[in-house]
Amino acid sequence: MTAVPQAERRQFVARRMTAGEQLRAEKKAWRLVQLLVGLVGYGTALTFLVGSSLGASSWSVLAEGLSLRTGMTFGWATNLTAVVVLLCWIPLRELPGLGTFLNVVLVGTSADLTALLVPPPSSLVQQLSYLLLGLLMLAFFDAVYLGARFGSGPRDGLMTGAVRLSGKPIWLVRTAIELVVLAAGWLLGGTVGLGTLLIAVSMGPLVQQFLRRTTVRLAADG
Repeated sequence: MTAVPQAERRQFVARRMTAGEQLRAEKKAWRLVQLLVGLVGYGTALTFLVGSSLGASSWSVLAEGLSLRTGMTFGWATNLTAVVVLLCWIPLRELPGLGTFLNVVLVGTSADLTALLVPPPSSLVQQLSYLLLGLLMLAFFDAVYLGARFGSGPRDGLMTGAVRLSGKPIWLVRTAIELVVLAAGWLLGGTVGLGTLLIAVSMGPLVQQFLRRTTVRLAADG
């Protein structure tokens, strides 16, 4: 069995590829299916988290805080944060791809469709079940679509770019980003709940573990 290099064990973020390289790389059919499954699953997970009513994600808290401070709608505040994050990709040298575009198209659509099928929780036990299921699904499907290696969404690209640049492990970088975003959103007036804190401290370690198993290996990786 081939040994995994120490840096790869620590980070487990696949090497950067341009959009053209992503499309030319082998295992394309498998990777496309994995990308679509990951993004649809990610959107489904968001529905369970929102449905739990026990706290939104850090980025939602930030968007809510911006909305309260500026008078923008929650949607426009979300879009504004996405644009700012994309600008942060420039110094991080992060590269977009098909996954970046489909992230915008499929995640929200999947969340809306799932919301039509999933009944609202009727008890605290069911709320907690939605929260835990949504958290596990969010981390797993995040790793699934990232592992397809077609580029990341704006916020995930901030994580992968920072990991490559700093050499720090995913769990540390992701947790730091989540907590900074959460603090900023809270200071702006966003609502923080039990679920928000749980997501902030759990996503990094979970995504790191799942990425070890979902990242598609390519011949050019060496």
